[in-house]
Amino acid sequence: MFDALSDRLSGIFESIRGKGRLTDADIASTAREIRRALLEADVALPVVRTFISRIEERCKGAEVSKALNPAQQIVKVVNEELIAILGGETRRLNYAKQPPTVIMLAGLQGAGKTTLAGKLAKWLKGDGHSPLLVAADLQRPNAVNQLQVLAERAGVAAYAPEPGSGVGDPVKVATDSIAEAKQRGHDIVIVDTAGRLGIDEEMMQQARDIRDAVNPDEVLFVIDAMVGQDAVNTAEAFRDGVGVTGVVLSKLDGDARGGAALSVRHVTGRPILFASTGEKLEDFDVFHPDRMSSRILGMGDMLTLIEQAEAVFEEKQKEEYTEKLLKGEDFTLEDFLDQMQAIRKMGPIGNLLKMMPGMGQMKQQIDSIDDKQIDRTTAIIRSMTPAERRDSSLINGSRRLRIANGSGVTVSEVNQLLARFKEAQKMMRQMGGAMGIPTGKATKSPYTKRKGKKGAKKKTVRRGGPASQQQRAPQGLGGQMPDLSGFNPADLPDIDLEQFFKDQGKDK
Repeated sequence: MFDALSDRLSGIFESIRGKGRLTDADIASTAREIRRALLEADVALPVVRTFISRIEERCKGAEVSKALNPAQQIVKVVNEELIAILGGETRRLNYAKQPPTVIMLAGLQGAGKTTLAGKLAKWLKGDGHSPLLVAADLQRPNAVNQLQVLAERAGVAAYAPEPGSGVGDPVKVATDSIAEAKQRGHDIVIVDTAGRLGIDEEMMQQARDIRDAVNPDEVLFVIDAMVGQDAVNTAEAFRDGVGVTGVVLSKLDGDARGGAALSVRHVTGRPILFASTGEKLEDFDVFHPDRMSSRILGMGDMLTLIEQAEAVFEEKQKEEYTEKLLKGEDFTLEDFLDQMQAIRKMGPIGNLLKMMPGMGQMKQQIDSIDDKQIDRTTAIIRSMTPAERRDSSLINGSRRLRIANGSGVTVSEVNQLLARFKEAQKMMRQMGGAMGIPTGKATKSPYTKRKGKKGAKKKTVRRGGPASQQQRAPQGLGGQMPDLSGFNPADLPDIDLEQFFKDQGKDK
């Protein structure tokens, strides 16, 4: 959604990056271009005026003029002001001191309230809560059935005593759901209310009646990020008519200009709590103003990427990989397959790459990435025998042909996969070596097993000081201690203490 705005801002910053000193004319020109980019992105005019005035005020001060790199300082100022426009700090849900916590969803029809109710329930369940979805939208046809299907997919309970489609009292359903939640032990109640195609007094009155009946801890207004400035006007009307406490952005993955998402916090004065970024129930997360600003400015979003990776890699799986590294075992094709499948669960590869810093300049290459390549890789590895997955050196020419025929690809694609796997295996070994973990290769030590005649004694010379200070290794504690002046412990080789003491016993 913010790709066009991100490209415009990146071009503006690139034009001033090579200047060692910025004049007032440069700052005015930069501010003018940023203003134009925001207006083209459909950001509300009051928001643009406030944003630009703050940037000009800060850029004309000592903060930029005395900076060693003025261009980077302007990027920093824009980033900080953009975070402020988006809400500043991350806002979390307010939970009731005495459960259940009641969350009421409001908004226009088509904004995605019912789908978002299922996403919110799944997210809360993953956070350790037991939510109950309440079907209080009794106006829209099949709204009740849709909520029940979403509840089943999310693995949560649903309360739908009325068939809907114009039948039933939504206020009574919402009221009875509180007692139902207490009886069944649910700590959160999510009430899905009816929407309309436009703002009218009947809809507002029904929303107010439900609010007064259940006394919700949070009233969340669901806003369609693709609608534009009209969505901001609707949010203001709901704020004044119902009293919303927070905003949820839906359809943030669309190709609209996204100005509503940047404007709603500043115009309504209500924080953005969550953002929906796709059609799947998993495409939903807490809204972080700083991370969103970082994405818009092309600086990536590593924290979200790390959180997504932690969510898909199970704790047991992480422990197994750690144990393998500690034991110095090789990275196998089975491990490679597990990691590919975990990455697939994190979403489209292009979206993951865009979260990395500096990837904004490679958008065309990223957009051309085919996610089906992971599916082809999975098919190739699953066409191998268990022994071949554990030891890729077994895969000779005839086996490669068999694997290619079994997975429906060419032999060259199998060869390319094995080459990529060898690189990944090599990288894992290097990681283990960097951590001080044995990688399976023998290391020289004065007390490792040696081939030769039994009982043969070998002299060990310490190398680290002058020749006059080199001493024969003491055979016991009764000998005279050598002169240790100029001795550097770092020059000593690794010693197997257990083998050392065995050798001492043999010598005696």
